[in-house]
Amino acid sequence: MLSHQDNETLVRVGPGTTMGGMMRLYWIPFYAAADLEKDGQPQTVKLLGETLVVFRDSEGNVGLVDHVCPHRGAPLAFGRNEDCGLRCVYHGWKFDVEGNVTDMPAEPVRSRLKERVKLKSYPCVERNGVIWTYMGNEPEESRPPLPNLEWNLVPEENVVVTFRVQECNWLQALEGEIDSAHAPILHGRIDEGGSINQWVAKRDLRPTFECMRQDFGMSIASRRVLDEDTLYWRVNQFVMPFYSLVPPQANEFYELSGHAWVPIDDENTLCIMFSYRPNEPLHPKSRKVFLEGHNGRETGHPSKNGYDDQGALVPYGRYVSKYRRDTGWLFDHELQKTTWFSGLPGLWVQDAACQSGVMRVYDRTLEHLCTSDTGIAMTRRMLLEVAHAFAESGAKPERFSDPDLYMVRAISMKLPKDDAWVDSGKGPMTAKLGEGIGYEL
Repeated sequence: MLSHQDNETLVRVGPGTTMGGMMRLYWIPFYAAADLEKDGQPQTVKLLGETLVVFRDSEGNVGLVDHVCPHRGAPLAFGRNEDCGLRCVYHGWKFDVEGNVTDMPAEPVRSRLKERVKLKSYPCVERNGVIWTYMGNEPEESRPPLPNLEWNLVPEENVVVTFRVQECNWLQALEGEIDSAHAPILHGRIDEGGSINQWVAKRDLRPTFECMRQDFGMSIASRRVLDEDTLYWRVNQFVMPFYSLVPPQANEFYELSGHAWVPIDDENTLCIMFSYRPNEPLHPKSRKVFLEGHNGRETGHPSKNGYDDQGALVPYGRYVSKYRRDTGWLFDHELQKTTWFSGLPGLWVQDAACQSGVMRVYDRTLEHLCTSDTGIAMTRRMLLEVAHAFAESGAKPERFSDPDLYMVRAISMKLPKDDAWVDSGKGPMTAKLGEGIGYEL
């Protein structure tokens, strides 16, 4: 378990906090490029505890600025997005994507007030359908480059990326995905149907864990016995500062997948899920079920019919799902008795309900960790070490500004019992753009 103080350090991400300061070292993915139209309605977002609005101007440039007009505090979510700027509807002050005041109606022509007023703004870049921002203090010339994350580099036909809001702190969500022990249990069935019951991992529900600290974060390896000569290794990856990578399953619909668990604030997380193949298009059936769900159930991705749009004034309002705390995640007790172990309608819903169903910030002093939580405990210690080092001395994580540090893959390999996963997996765990996974599933 964690002490109360350590728990607070890990989950508090607002301005001036230890973890929030460390997070601001990194570029942060935060919006789908396709969801912002030129001169479209500004959308409220929240990142690391700061409420902002995002918009795309007449020339296609993206602005991420304070949600409050600095004149008299009117909400810029109502702003008129026109003629390369965002105009407040209260008194007409207009701002460009960098937060500069370009017009002040009702002020004298010779007034120099607009030279002294600037709206808080953060730089944005787009890559492969995702909008990124940098919220740190480094000037442009000394900022790190965008991280080379494979899911954001492959061709469009190879990947699906989706966004949703989850009602818990970022660490609770992250820890759910680096925990390999829960998957064949929580996501299992009590009947004989479906592909989940065919998972190799389901053959051994008592895995043994080995963890290794890496330059990029942490490798969490789970070992399961297949037969007297063969072990099945699944290696989940935690990649700084908030990414998790999940190994592929052994079937024709395989894909590499994972999440960016982007902190909205202390109690909410923007969950960006990606599923991709590194060297070929995703299976058409996979793409369809990711975006549409399957037989009324959710996959690892939020389906397009599962959103409950809350409007532009709610942070990430269009990414709010109908599967959430106040709807009970649409739990079905009858299905729990007959079909699904959990009774919850789909993979990500099962995870989210367990991660955030009790409280948005769980009191980790109440935990009783066990051997399967080794990776979680080690990841927490590493995060505390890195965050404190930066807060106390300005020390940055080693190689964090090397874009290729993030070229990592999770793996699932069947190995002879005497082979070490560290050695056999070293090559396959290094992502090489355009190359396949490098081993037989």
